[in-house]
Amino acid sequence: MEHTDHTEHTDHIGRAEGGGQSELLARRFDADRGHLRAVAYRMLGSLAEADDALQEAWLRADAAGIQGVDNLGGWLTTVVSRVCLNLLRSRDRRREDALDDLLREPGADRPDGSGRAGGDPEEEALMADSVGVALLVVLDTLAPAERLAFVLHDMFAVPFEDIAPLLERNTAAARQLASRARRRVKGGAAPAPAGAADLARRRTVVDAFLAATRGGDFAALVSLLHPDVVLHADRMVVPTPEPLVIRGGRTVAQGAMAAMGRARFTGVALVDGTAGLAMAPLGRLALVLTFAVTDGLITAIEVVAEPERLAGMRLDVLDVPEADSAGGGTAG
Repeated sequence: MEHTDHTEHTDHIGRAEGGGQSELLARRFDADRGHLRAVAYRMLGSLAEADDALQEAWLRADAAGIQGVDNLGGWLTTVVSRVCLNLLRSRDRRREDALDDLLREPGADRPDGSGRAGGDPEEEALMADSVGVALLVVLDTLAPAERLAFVLHDMFAVPFEDIAPLLERNTAAARQLASRARRRVKGGAAPAPAGAADLARRRTVVDAFLAATRGGDFAALVSLLHPDVVLHADRMVVPTPEPLVIRGGRTVAQGAMAAMGRARFTGVALVDGTAGLAMAPLGRLALVLTFAVTDGLITAIEVVAEPERLAGMRLDVLDVPEADSAGGGTAG
């Protein structure tokens, strides 16, 4: 989704200059907006932050001018990447506040009428789905330099020769940063052959559970749950003195239906080696669901939100995306 205010700003600059380099830059920036926003989102994990990064990148690009730039698309990717790297290195409480707003249930708008701090929750959820919630969670664990090297090279096919100057490293060091990040991202992506079939079966059930929850399909949820299923949720999930225990297929399904809003920011992940669900608004891990599955039915669910327990879990990516070369390269 393009932001009209920014488009009007760039169009205005082009008209005021009467054409020339500034108009060319404005046209190219708007033409490449989708690619640049995709880069920024994967770097930052938040649409609001990605759009802020694009605004800042536009101001920097316009101030610098394009004299001597041979690869305008690549140069714009460089500018956006530099802004994102700076943001990653200087994050503060603003992202935590936005996360709190996104975790609120639908309809709980802010008193000032401006909506959630994270922007449009539906668009945020669609972007998270398109990238993969598990991948966003793993990317959030990387150091800023590792994240930039992996995102630009492995996701957008930018050569290491062009990434190195952004990090003030040599090419070999940039390659090593991406390699470390790649090992973290792909660490659990390939199960042992003996466990691949079981993982596939479990994933089918977990995928169906998530789809039914998002779609509000109560009958489908009940059909996935064993009649005697037991759900355990720790004290961070619900405001109760003791961990919550819910028994019975219909009761557990009703609880899942109440979490439809949060399910928008939830995706399938490899949790300690088996298929589970991770909820991660703005790319920040907030909650994990693990499942026990017997004969195709869910017999137990554990919902974990306590930070120390989440920190002790290993989350890996089930589906690692291939590189997208559109707009790649930063030569200029």
